[in-house]
Amino acid sequence: MHKTVTQVRSAALPPEGGTAPTLDEVRDAIITCERCGRLREYTQRIGREKRRAYLHDAYWARPVPGFGDPRARLLIVGLAPAAHGANRTGRVFTGDGPGGSGDFLMTALHRNGFANQTTSTHRDDGLTLHDAFIAAAVRCAPPDNKPRPDEVLNCLPHLDRELLALPHVQTIVALGSIAFDAYVRLLAARGVAIRPRPHFAHASSVVLPDGKTLIGCYHPSRQNTNTGRLTPDMMAKVFAHARRTLGA
Repeated sequence: MHKTVTQVRSAALPPEGGTAPTLDEVRDAIITCERCGRLREYTQRIGREKRRAYLHDAYWARPVPGFGDPRARLLIVGLAPAAHGANRTGRVFTGDGPGGSGDFLMTALHRNGFANQTTSTHRDDGLTLHDAFIAAAVRCAPPDNKPRPDEVLNCLPHLDRELLALPHVQTIVALGSIAFDAYVRLLAARGVAIRPRPHFAHASSVVLPDGKTLIGCYHPSRQNTNTGRLTPDMMAKVFAHARRTLGA
């Protein structure tokens, strides 16, 4: 499904201080963020209690910054860190076990030339992204993988500044409805109202007023992949379409 939407109003806010932040500055702001007390308490508790398989691991247990190519034209927006995945390893979509969301996503990215390998196990596993950067709507692991609406809003400035630090982004793939809606909310916060308002659907594709393309994709959670709601071919086709929107 492919749509072109029109811009009703555009008054995008300038970067703080008039200049775009660096990815290092954005990273520092994310990992020291204390905006959501409930999420910080939860991530720290999980880091203390741990899972039996990871009793000897030192958990990251902090907000998780984005990861990838600083010259990326593709931005992937996920939901939030997994309690024993990115909250443990400190890297998005990393460490949630064989067949988990990280490996599922990297397999699709690898098939389309965006990643050098099909697995994502820990920060020093050699994974490199090419022309792609992965962020999240929420940077702390939420209880039951369900952030509250106010927590999503609290995290929007991080996504905004990350996007400012990635000036080459042309296409956004949102993994799941929360990530999709967060990106649309970000546009609204920048003063861009879109009519009709895009709605999430798997493989949906919307050309935004700024010329970027927003693509929807089911989130590669085990709930979706183990039930067949999202298959490897379905996800690979989404990133094949993303590749086509970028051209050569």
